[in-house]
Amino acid sequence: MKRILFFVAFIFINVASFGQILTPVKWSYASKQINDKETVLLLKATIEDSWHIYSQTVPKEGPEPTSFSFYPSKAYELNGKTNAPNPIIDYDPTFDMEVGYYENTVVFQQRVKLIDHSPTVKGTLTYMVCNDEQCLPPEEVTFNIPVN
Repeated sequence: MKRILFFVAFIFINVASFGQILTPVKWSYASKQINDKETVLLLKATIEDSWHIYSQTVPKEGPEPTSFSFYPSKAYELNGKTNAPNPIIDYDPTFDMEVGYYENTVVFQQRVKLIDHSPTVKGTLTYMVCNDEQCLPPEEVTFNIPVN
């Protein structure tokens, strides 16, 4: 009986070690005050080697673009669209098209007009991450960015 229990436990441990969840992108957030009435939100993606996330604009039949949605608030207003540096543009054999993407790190910026003092900006971001072997399903991340 002990041998059977040991064997079953061994099988479960091996199966669990192969089912690890991949998280090749880590997000961090900050805000930088421009003046009394305006701040810039900084949404930084740190991407593991050999992985990449896609830009905010990709062809229709392509991968999921990185997108941002900010919850409405009476404490602030968005000032323009979310900006990012120019992406790497290259042919992606997975999608059979040229797409824009980012490797290593990228910082997205959103300007915000402040109506109230020290609000917290809340929202969600959606992104898709791929490497040369696989793409992970699009992921949605909720964020809260305090503005000091």
